[in-house]
Order: sequence, then structure tokens, then C-alpha cells
Amino acid sequence: MTPSAHPSASVPGATPPVAPARAAHPAEGVLNGAEHHFALRVYYEDTDLSGVVYHANYLRWFERARSDLLRLLGIDQRAAQEAGEGAWAVSEITLRYRAPARLDDTVLIVSTVEQLGAASCRMRQLAFRGDVLLAEARLRLGFVAPDGRPRAQPKAWRAAFAAITPPIATPPIPEPQ
Repeated sequence: MTPSAHPSASVPGATPPVAPARAAHPAEGVLNGAEHHFALRVYYEDTDLSGVVYHANYLRWFERARSDLLRLLGIDQRAAQEAGEGAWAVSEITLRYRAPARLDDTVLIVSTVEQLGAASCRMRQLAFRGDVLLAEARLRLGFVAPDGRPRAQPKAWRAAFAAITPPIATPPIPEPQ
């Protein structure tokens, strides 16, 4: 059999597979103003014995949404890592579970950047099933060099994040009396 031949080609009466007219693409999120929305479905592998989503899977989903956000912002994590520039690392996370997700639920991860620094940012991520809040995470990400030490993120990355980071609210200056 040639390397390009499909195994069913040698089975009498079998119909060889036909390449789809359009290749399937992995799920992608969308930017909605300052929010990043990333939808996913709960599969059997995501659940525990009781039929609800295993708690650690929310961390995986949040990570997937953050990676997608970077991609949509034009940030190439792989190229930066291969060039020795560095990578984002979670340095702090607080996670609160509100309601369970179950098999076949559609979950929407909403991510926002709350604060941006030279080498870090603070984010909030929410997991929803419809209008029901399932989990909430607040985290701090640090940009680190290949040796693990903090490093200023590339200027282009900071500019991309700044475009979706709300300005820091300053308290109004009181009027003189």
C-alpha cells in the first residue's frame, strides 16, 4: 500500500473517504470589545464519577481561552518561546466555583484584562452556562524569560493588551470650597 492510500481502499466494496470540501478548524473565540468570548462543550472526559465537570478542568478551559485570546491579539507564543523571548506564566490564581457544569453543556468563558504592567497583567475569567455563573477566576500572569525570571513583555504584546485593557479609574478630585 502506498503511503497516501487509505486502508479502506484495499477492502472490496468499501468506499474510500472523501476529503471534505472545507477542512475543519479548531474552536476560536471572538473579541467583543474588551471581552474575549470562548465557547466550548462539556465532553464525557471532562466529567467525574458524579457526572459533573471535574474541578481542574476549569483551569484547563481558562488556559485554553487565554491562549486563544493571545492568538486573536496577534501574539505568537510559540515563536516567542522558540526565539528565547519568554512566555506567560500564572503566578497567582483564585478560583471560586458557583454551580456545576454537566455533560453536553455549552460553556462560555469570558476573559477580561483588568490591569496591565510592564511584565505582568491581572485578568478575570468567568465560566457561564447560559446566564448561570459556573466559576470565576482572578489571576496574575507574569512574563518570564526562559530561565524563569520576570522580564518585560515585548512592546508589541503590551500594546495589544493595552487595546483591550480598560483605563484605571482615578477618583475625582474634590472641588475646592
